[in-house]
This record gives sequence, C-alpha cells and structure tokens, in this order.
Amino acid sequence: MPSIEVQAIGVDDWALWRELRLRALADAPSAFGSTLADWTGPGDIEQRWRQRLSSVGLNLVASLSVKPVGMASATSPVKDEVELISMWVAPEARGRGVGGTLVEAIVMWALKQSVARVALDVRETNKDAINLYTRHDFVDIGVSPNSEPGAPERRMLRLLA
Repeated sequence: MPSIEVQAIGVDDWALWRELRLRALADAPSAFGSTLADWTGPGDIEQRWRQRLSSVGLNLVASLSVKPVGMASATSPVKDEVELISMWVAPEARGRGVGGTLVEAIVMWALKQSVARVALDVRETNKDAINLYTRHDFVDIGVSPNSEPGAPERRMLRLLA
C-alpha cells in the first residue's frame, strides 16, 4: 500500500498550493465557492496565492508515494470552532485513504487549538464527500447558512469534546 504523507505548508509553498488548487477547481468546479476563472488570468499572481495561504490557519497537502494528490485547509479558531475548507483529492487518489487522512489531520490540529468542534459545508450533491465526512464522525446539522440559491450546501459538524 502506498504511503500517504500530509504536510502543513506556508506562503513559500504557494506554487505547490496553486498547482493543486487549479487542478481542484478544474476537476470539481461545483464543489468550491470560487471558480477556475477567479484564480486564473489576471487573478493568477504570486502575491495573491501567498496571501491566501497566510490568511488561513492551516493549509495541508497530502502526497501519495511522494506525488501531491490532495489538499485541505482549516480556518483559525472562531467561537470555539474551526472550519474545514478547500478539501480536494485528485481522482487518481480517491478511495485510497487520502481524504480520510486529511480530515483526521485537520481534526488533530483543531484539538491542539482547544476548540470544541470542526464544521464544514458540503454541496448536497457531493454524496462521496458527505459519506467521507460521515465516516469521520461529522453529523449533518441542516442547510448551511452559507448556501447560495441553486447550490444548496449542508452544514456538518464534528464535536471534539
């Protein structure tokens, strides 16, 4: 079984993050709040990528047999909670434990932040992601307050205490 490695990255790793994020936006355009067009063309500049990485509490990259194949982030704690965001696993790595490894790495980081819960929003149509989060003890608590018309999202929560 190939090994899965997860590493926290920072602003100097912006090119790696850019590569994965652009792949994610191209592969799963309906899964994210931003689009490929938002991050390419005039928006595709080093300073913007660095700013994205510096503005979020934790940014992770997962590698499978040393090839980067996944990403996830967590917001800094707010109101006793962190939010899992920007989760994506490359098609060739799905079903191999990468997603679960990223989720658990976010949960472990959240525990170190001494928060009570991890929250996330997921599109109602993304059944594979919902199943992944459910397997990792997230519970659907209803329609997300961040849902947009035509793109309903579910709010899921994992209690840590």
